[in-house]
Amino acid sequence: MKENTELEHLIKGYSQQIDFSGVVYVKQEDRVLIDDAFGYANRAEGLSNNVHTRFGIASGCKLFTAIGLCQLVETGVIAFDTPLVDGLAIDFPYFDKDVTIHHLLTHTSGIPDYFDEEVMTDYEDLWKDRPVYEMNSLTDFLPLFQHHEMKYSPGERFHYNNAGYILLGLIIEQQSGKSFTDYVEEEIFQKAGITDSGYFSLDQLPQNTAMGYIDNEEDGTWRTNIYSIPAKGGADGGAFITAPDMLTLWEALFNHQLLTKEMTCTLLRPHVHVNGEINYGYGIWMNQNNDHIYKYHVMGYDPGVNFRASYYPDHHLKVAVPSNQESGSFELTKIIEEHVLKS
Repeated sequence: MKENTELEHLIKGYSQQIDFSGVVYVKQEDRVLIDDAFGYANRAEGLSNNVHTRFGIASGCKLFTAIGLCQLVETGVIAFDTPLVDGLAIDFPYFDKDVTIHHLLTHTSGIPDYFDEEVMTDYEDLWKDRPVYEMNSLTDFLPLFQHHEMKYSPGERFHYNNAGYILLGLIIEQQSGKSFTDYVEEEIFQKAGITDSGYFSLDQLPQNTAMGYIDNEEDGTWRTNIYSIPAKGGADGGAFITAPDMLTLWEALFNHQLLTKEMTCTLLRPHVHVNGEINYGYGIWMNQNNDHIYKYHVMGYDPGVNFRASYYPDHHLKVAVPSNQESGSFELTKIIEEHVLKS
């Protein structure tokens, strides 16, 4: 049963202030504190978002890729120290032969990225010469980085890398014999009890799925993101998920429904320091004070997509804030943290 609290008034007030479009879903243990929806899933048709609307979550689903890899390690099909050259039968002529699965999972591989934020700032620039409707499978991304030089030696440092997760998805496909999206939906979503989420083509979105919107604040116009992101999501991002399903995923992960307790601890371990209190595990960010992890989180940003989902173990608090516009999720998550964690 949802509890009507001061937090709900804060969330509604700020959402109206910034004209937020999305869902705020918060549970503490088994109690739903917030389950509010704002804005439109389809502006042209005037269709409102609801709590069970599916939203694109961009890189928020790198966690699914990492879980899939950990499942393969559990079965002995592959190991974290397996070199890329042994795990994937695709030639990368300029890649260091010492790049391993672990390096790819932790963004420490040094391989070139197809969208390098040190070089590019606008994700839409990728598709000026390559139509997004051609991006339907993981192999479609290979020409964007396969024959490029390494950026640095494996293990040297953390540098967020989407291409590394494309390769992890290809490894899952090769080692499992399934398409990446089928693998995630069958081996992760179904096992977790997730029923409403999946990987959908932008031109075949199911009912109750939010269109992504890009707003032009200068002239007050907007457009959808259908020409701004790949036609179908994959291993580095692009699944569509409901807020309740995301919390179901948190519960399944931390209750060891998807991995053994030992492997879950491996996935959730801080493998590389990013900056300040922020570390990175396998497909997941974590905030750590001394040796204590007080927050696990995933995030996603694409044109027309804004997503945050967090788990706070000390407070048994789970949060999901998906949005079909480009801002708001981070700020609303901070409001929840300031209210619940400090109360």
